[in-house]
Amino acid sequence: MELQIKDIRIHYGEVEAIKGVGLQIDAGETVSLLGANGAGKSTLLKAVSGLKKISSGEIWFRDRRIDEAPSQEIVRQGIIQVPEGRRLFTNMTVRENLLMGAYLRQDGRISESLTSIYQHFPVLEKRSKVRAGSLSGGEQQMLAISRALMAQPRIFLLDEPSIGLSPIMVAEITKVISDIGKGGLAIFLVEQNVRIAFKISHRGYVLETGRVVLHGKTSDLEKNEYVKKAYLGV
Repeated sequence: MELQIKDIRIHYGEVEAIKGVGLQIDAGETVSLLGANGAGKSTLLKAVSGLKKISSGEIWFRDRRIDEAPSQEIVRQGIIQVPEGRRLFTNMTVRENLLMGAYLRQDGRISESLTSIYQHFPVLEKRSKVRAGSLSGGEQQMLAISRALMAQPRIFLLDEPSIGLSPIMVAEITKVISDIGKGGLAIFLVEQNVRIAFKISHRGYVLETGRVVLHGKTSDLEKNEYVKKAYLGV
């Protein structure tokens, strides 16, 4: 088991945003967290990354409890997040952004990783010397994903990767995420577009007002009458 969240609760002041959530992600598995805006999806990812303290419960990565660890230590352990909005260094070049992803590495193989990224995303090599802020939305999302891959993650957290993209770019980003998952990397995907999530995930959890109300294989969730009505418009 890569990641296990045990009955966690999270507060913003007196407001309880996450209300006893538990879930797990196994090695090589892509798991989606589904739900409407305000359900608590991004809050849950922030907790895993150490960016939001939990009020109670536990978060485990492999055989180590991490909910009390600082965010930089969580990154060192291999939990890497691509946040909603990409959060690129817009005044730095594409190449400089990629190298920032490898900032904590000391293995001497950064150039090899950079070459591999360029092989997978030729557009980033073509635009390696331009400012990240000048890229299109889809290119920026590719760069955000690639920067995270440069950190050599053990588990990949993706927060709304399709948001704000054209249908063509959504299809391309979806393929990228699917290919990453097929490579054996565990992925925890937060995605409001349920059709995309079902396409690339093994399992899913449905979060509503801070609680998990459904979970299971995506093939089963796809057939669930509540999910079809509430999230698929069927």
